[in-house]
Parts: sequence; structure tokens; C-alpha cells
Amino acid sequence: MGRGWVWLVGGAALLAPLAVASPDLEFELATFEEFDPARVELGHLLFYDPILSGNQEVACATCHHPRFATADGLSLGLGDGAFGLGPERRVDPDNMPEQRIPRHSPALFNLGAAEFQVMFHDGRLEADASRPNGIRTPLGDAMADGFASVLSAQAMFPVLSADEMAGHYSENEVSQSVRLGHLSLEGGAWDQIAARVAAVPGYADRIGAVHGAGHAVTFTDISDLLAEFIAVEWRADNSPFDRYLRGAAALDDAALRGMDLFYGEAGCGSCHAGQFQTDHAFHAIAMPQLGPGKAARFESHALDVGRMRVTGDPADAYAFRTPSLRNVADTAPYGHSGAYATLEGVIRHHLDPVAALYAYDRGQVVLPDLPGAVDWRIMDDPAAVAEIAAANDLAPVALEDAQIVDLIAFLEALSDPDGIAGIYGVPEAVPSGLDVPR
Repeated sequence: MGRGWVWLVGGAALLAPLAVASPDLEFELATFEEFDPARVELGHLLFYDPILSGNQEVACATCHHPRFATADGLSLGLGDGAFGLGPERRVDPDNMPEQRIPRHSPALFNLGAAEFQVMFHDGRLEADASRPNGIRTPLGDAMADGFASVLSAQAMFPVLSADEMAGHYSENEVSQSVRLGHLSLEGGAWDQIAARVAAVPGYADRIGAVHGAGHAVTFTDISDLLAEFIAVEWRADNSPFDRYLRGAAALDDAALRGMDLFYGEAGCGSCHAGQFQTDHAFHAIAMPQLGPGKAARFESHALDVGRMRVTGDPADAYAFRTPSLRNVADTAPYGHSGAYATLEGVIRHHLDPVAALYAYDRGQVVLPDLPGAVDWRIMDDPAAVAEIAAANDLAPVALEDAQIVDLIAFLEALSDPDGIAGIYGVPEAVPSGLDVPR
């Protein structure tokens, strides 16, 4: 007989009995800050408005769209220099992207929960009490000033990335400032983006309403509004799993068996821990690599060494942040490189990462055509593949096919359809008059 699960709600423990044997687990309910709806509505418009990008053609929603469960449905996306959404995205022959975005677009669910203090696959942006502004970023302390939260600071990276939103070299004033390193300086990229927004009456009026008449719009005003919208729109904590733990609903037998495996024999819960199935830590699991890799412009390699690029510690080589599994059944492809097209595929990879790396089927990636792209340099290099394999942290686990089916049933029980749909949805129009990604 199972010993049950303990769900803590404001200090009171609710016991939800299990039909199968399972270790005791204590989950504290996530805490979410409440925000002024007027600010959230303003962030909603900004999230879907291409005005924040250098060439005014790419919005935040281009790569984080509800149609694709807040991601983009691609292994590796195309930002500036392309049009369309998801697998239908195509390059603009008059403004060709220089490369694919190096990493898979992550989902945005529950980023407003207090526990989410580490951002990006490599954690290069995270809360750090030792820093003057409480945030550590590779761009330095000056680039952490003025943000209300780590989630807000995250918004500065895509808009300053040539491949994502800024555009390349001298295409526009923002990309030119980025190229020169004029980011938060007076008159730099931040100021240019803020000035654009402030010049649109539909934004100026709304910002005046929330900040007071005559307020001078700053980039951090914009990023704070974006963060508040993301926090509210994609809160997803009412899945069948959540309701089960609150004692409000039952899970079917397959999902219960899968849950027992997840937190027991399969060992998934050792890293995918807590209410949202993440320990917010970094692990090397021999994930196949594709695309341009994560390299500076002056570097010629295509490697993505993950957390090591942030810390410089060889022990962190090829380690990436444990993703939350909320709505995971809806957010394919999977992995920091988007290497796996299905839940079954990525589960089987976890069961024996090294063997899966060497046997990887390249045909499952979802990549819009990019002429001239060299996507498989690392996988074509035996020494590089061996290096990725040697860094693997996961020991093999033997499961039967039926057990994998049960694991998938449990993962499907982590989906919150209302969280995917959001509250506000895709706006019909934005104040700039630019095209809304839809």
C-alpha cells in the first residue's frame, strides 16, 4: 500500500493516497506575486509588438507563441531575417539570417513563481545576493540596474541579440549600437528601444496611466511590464497532477503508475523535482548537438559547452539547466538543442544517454531551411561526440516498453490547458500598427 504524498498549503498538510507504492514527497505550493491588470495588459501588447526588435519585424511572441505552447515548435529557430511562425517559418531572401538561434526556444510557464531565479539553458542570468543589484549577468553589474526581477532582466537578452531581435551589424540603429557595445549607455540600444515605444501614443498614454503623466519611458519599464505579463499569462498550476495532489481529482491508473516510476525506479524526480519538476540545477546528459553552437563572433567552433561557458569550470562541461516539465507534452521538440521530436524519444535518451547519443537519428529535427547552414559539425566529429559522452552524469536505467508508456501518461497529466491558452490571448492589433505574430 502506498504511503502517500504530502502537499503543503499554507503550512497545512493534505494527504493524497496513492494506489501504488511511492516514497513520501513534500511539495510546497509555489507562490506567485499579484500585479496590476493595467500593467499586465500593457505588457501583453508589448509582448506581441515587433517594435522592440531592431528591424521591427520580430516580436517576443515570434519565438514564444501560444500556438506552440509558448515556444516555437522548432528544434532551433530563426529570428531576424525570417517570416512566419513555427515549422512554417522561412528565411527572407532579402535579409538572410547569419545563423540559426543556437538553442531551442524554452517554454515560459510559471516563470512568475518565486522559485524561478535562474534563466536560460546555461543559467547565465540568475539571482545573486552578492551582486549590487541582486542579479548576475555576463553583461556586468551595470546591465543589471533597474530591473524589478530576474524575469524582467531576461528580456534584455533577445532584444540585444543580432540573431534573435536586434538585427545584424548596420541594418538599423539598434543593431549598430549593439555592435559597438552601446547598450545601456545614454543614447544606446536601450534608450533607442524605449524612445520608439514612447513615441507611440497608444503606449505613451498607457504608460502615463501606470507611471504618472510625464514619465520618461525606460527600457527597464518595458522589461518589467513584459515580465509581469509573462508571469500572469502563463501561470500553469492546475494540471490533473496539481488537482490530484490537492485532493481535488483522481489520476488514471497509467498516470499513477507513471508517477510512481518517475519518483521511484526511473529516477526522474532526482533532477525533475518539486511542484514544477525542476531542481533549477545543471546536469550533463549527453544531448545531441546541432546548429551553430554557442560561440562568440570571433570563435570558429560549433560547440555548446553549456554551463561551463558561464562558470569556466570543466566540471560543468555540457551541463544544462533542468527544464520544468509543466505542459511538456505540448512543447516538443525537446532538449537544449531541440534534438528530440517526441516524449518517447527524449525519455529513451535519458534511460541510456551515451548509447542514445551514438545512435541518434537526425531525421527527427524540425529545422526551417537555411542555405549555407552547417548543422551537424559536432555530430560529424567523433572526438567531439566522445567529449560530450564522457561528460554524461546519468547512469543507464532499464525500463520495459510498457513502463515508458506509463511515464508518458504521467507527463501528459502535467498539462494545464488553461495555462497554455493564457488569459489574454493573441491581440487583434498593437499600438504601433505593426503586424502581430499569429
